[in-house]
Amino acid sequence: MRKAKIIITLGPATSEFEMIKKLILKGVNVFRLNFSHGNHTIHGESIKKIRKASSQLGREVAILQDISGPKVRVGHIDGILKFKKDDKIVLAKESDANDKTVLTLSYPLIIDMVDIGDEVYFSDGTIRSVVENKTDDKLFLKLLTDAELSSHKGVNFPHTKLSISAITKKDEKDLAFGADNDIDIVALSFVQNKEDILKARAILKRLDFNPTVIAKIETGEAIENLDDILKVSHGVMVARGDLGAEFGVTKLPRIQKHIIAKANEANKPSITATQMLTSMKDNPFPTRAEVSDIANAVYDGTDAVMLSDETTIGKFPIQAVEVLHDSIKDVEKDYPYHKDFKPENCSDAVAKAAVQLASNLNKEALVTFTSTGYSAKALSRYRPAENIYAISHSLRTLRRLNLIWGVHPLFVMQDIKNPTKLLHTFVKKLLDENRIDIDKQFIVTMGGSSSKTGSTNMIRLLDKEAMEDLLGYEF
Repeated sequence: MRKAKIIITLGPATSEFEMIKKLILKGVNVFRLNFSHGNHTIHGESIKKIRKASSQLGREVAILQDISGPKVRVGHIDGILKFKKDDKIVLAKESDANDKTVLTLSYPLIIDMVDIGDEVYFSDGTIRSVVENKTDDKLFLKLLTDAELSSHKGVNFPHTKLSISAITKKDEKDLAFGADNDIDIVALSFVQNKEDILKARAILKRLDFNPTVIAKIETGEAIENLDDILKVSHGVMVARGDLGAEFGVTKLPRIQKHIIAKANEANKPSITATQMLTSMKDNPFPTRAEVSDIANAVYDGTDAVMLSDETTIGKFPIQAVEVLHDSIKDVEKDYPYHKDFKPENCSDAVAKAAVQLASNLNKEALVTFTSTGYSAKALSRYRPAENIYAISHSLRTLRRLNLIWGVHPLFVMQDIKNPTKLLHTFVKKLLDENRIDIDKQFIVTMGGSSSKTGSTNMIRLLDKEAMEDLLGYEF
């Protein structure tokens, strides 16, 4: 079974019900809904289709809501503006109907934050300029590259600290929609510091909504504040599009490794995103460089890899998922398993010991009973070669564990306080449903309190003798 997870973005190429079923069967773990596009009606229909397909196939998958955030874009442009290197353009708080070289911004007050000498990039960093002069309401730019600009292209300020909130009014409405539709994971765009995460979590608390919160790392300030962001978020996304625009593509591999390593150490899931298989938008086969890129992300320790254009507007979405799956599986043949971290607490120490036991005793798998998902994530942190099977009384917990490396959500069980009765019920269900052979051997972790986070304090060996003994109990 594959350990690194696959996330795909739903779009016109993949929005039909039968296609969603095919994607689940091909191994998709998480479906991303991009709230920079579409509307609540479209996304609501997608959610219904995903949940229905999941139910029909008996495979739980997660839904990720990627909210827009304060993406800075140029305003409306008639047609396409073409410029040469060293040409001059102006960014202004208000448009000028008589001068096409005067462009507006989606956040005009950013002009106040930019200084002479700062660089301004357009279209994911493919167009570059420098600020030569400024007034109260205008920035005067000299182009450092040739340029073709059209409406609403993205703008990056790689050397400017921008004092804008990561949560817009639109985002607040989208979060309320996510709460109404029981979304599993929320990705926050353009996070700069921990305050952005805390603001989002305060909004979610008011909505009585407690999803997994992922911080998209796509700015220089986010890199500077990465440790603090990891403390208050549930995980991070290596958003390589804007990171490439901010730092330049040659620095991306080092930055990617840094973010993933920090996330692994903090026991927080990481997602590697953007242009994993971009050539497969138009071709049924990837380039060798793309396959190597996937492999490097897996070797780095990423929990999940994500497809965007490849599955929203691409011609070969199924083939792209197959390539992703096959590439990951091949890397995992010689992946450096059994990572060594200092346990953070008692429950984490139990997880580390269980992973070592499973390896030393050559057991089939690790099984964990988890209410919040913490114990499954604790096992995953040490990257065991054995599969991790998670059982919970919470369907929400099982869905969210689809993001975690090596964890396979098994099924929902009732919340049983007696550990022996819990194991008895578990073994009986496995055998009654022909899910395992009684000769299989497992390491089981469980806690004294099924509803308290981080309460795992027991390790059990579940072999044929132990299972027969459990089946002999009467309750």
